[in-house]
Amino acid sequence: MLPLVVLVAVASIQVMGIARARFELQAAARDGARVAATTPDPSRAVDSVMAALPPEARDRARISVERPDRVGVPARVTVRVRHLLGVPFPANMGVDLTATASMRTER
Repeated sequence: MLPLVVLVAVASIQVMGIARARFELQAAARDGARVAATTPDPSRAVDSVMAALPPEARDRARISVERPDRVGVPARVTVRVRHLLGVPFPANMGVDLTATASMRTER
């Protein structure tokens, strides 16, 4: 019975970690979309996303910014990260997470 309890506990901790990573990823995408909507320079949106991500996820993040030239058209930021599972799983085992946010361009 004890191995089953340990397995359920480990699985619960991993699910909570994935949920936390997903929440952080969505918040970072929103920050990037906010910057992309107000500035025409896509690199500033990328910098905003990188600053909002936790340090351990920054090197695995892939960010795309679509920023149209017309006011009122949505700017879109997509962030992809491979969330690595911790112990007792192998070091390269993980889950791919994606978050997208869009906001209408203001300038």
